Amino acid sequence: MSTRKIGTLDVISFYKYSMLESLLLTKHKPEGYRIYKSLAGMTMKPFIKEFVESDDRDVYVVGVDEYVKSGYSHVALLTRAMKTKHSIPLHASLMARNRVNYSGKDLQFRLNNPRDFVYKGESNIDVILVDDIITTGITLQEAQKVLTQSGVNVLFALTLADVEE
Repeated sequence: MSTRKIGTLDVISFYKYSMLESLLLTKHKPEGYRIYKSLAGMTMKPFIKEFVESDDRDVYVVGVDEYVKSGYSHVALLTRAMKTKHSIPLHASLMARNRVNYSGKDLQFRLNNPRDFVYKGESNIDVILVDDIITTGITLQEAQKVLTQSGVNVLFALTLADVEE
């Protein structure tokens, strides 16, 4: 597990991308559902159980763009695994209007093509932001900005993997 600071956001990642690359690349294939569900059970689920034990307030879990592709949303599998008595997933509450593919694209491309997120969830809540991979951090920063403008307190972000070695 590692923590990376992106602007004002702490991003906790469970693995380095290179360790999971072949598994993460299954997200839009039939076997991806089972793989992401297993990864969520091994990472997100134990993390949130420990987190809520040490913090008795309710916390909400917001996945970055839980868009359904190939019959499921890989990010929604991660957030669903985080459901407990005191952690509540807000499924599909932060969605991107721009569906551009960032895979393999450089920072300038990402800056020129923002996700243009729309938040349709509660305000005045504490949130853990969830995504599968952090590359440059641009997507998570944009998500944090939209949530903050919507009156949401983003505690930190969780990702399965960090591309930065």
